[in-house]
Amino acid sequence: MEYLNAFLCGGILCAIGQILIDRTKLTPARILTSYVVAGVALSAFGLYEPLVQWGGAGATVPLTGFGHALAKGVVKATGEQGWLGVFTGGLSATAGGITAAVVFGVVMAILFKPGNKR
Repeated sequence: MEYLNAFLCGGILCAIGQILIDRTKLTPARILTSYVVAGVALSAFGLYEPLVQWGGAGATVPLTGFGHALAKGVVKATGEQGWLGVFTGGLSATAGGITAAVVFGVVMAILFKPGNKR
């Protein structure tokens, strides 16, 4: 059942993004940014954690999950460090994911010669 919930949760989030691409004039970059902000906002109101409990990886892997991780990191760091945690918490909570994205991007650029499409 966990796999089905993850599939449904992630699929619904992706379907919403596709509908936004098809039906609005929003650029993909603005939609992606909106997903991160939505993850932070839903976390701030306590609405994203129940979604994570239900959807598992279907809720944590998409960009809304990245926003949720940022918000959780800030909350934890502000509890430990005060106002300084506002600036450091999000980055410390997501440093592993950001590092993995950069490293895998470099490896792919080495393996496959990137270039402009014509």
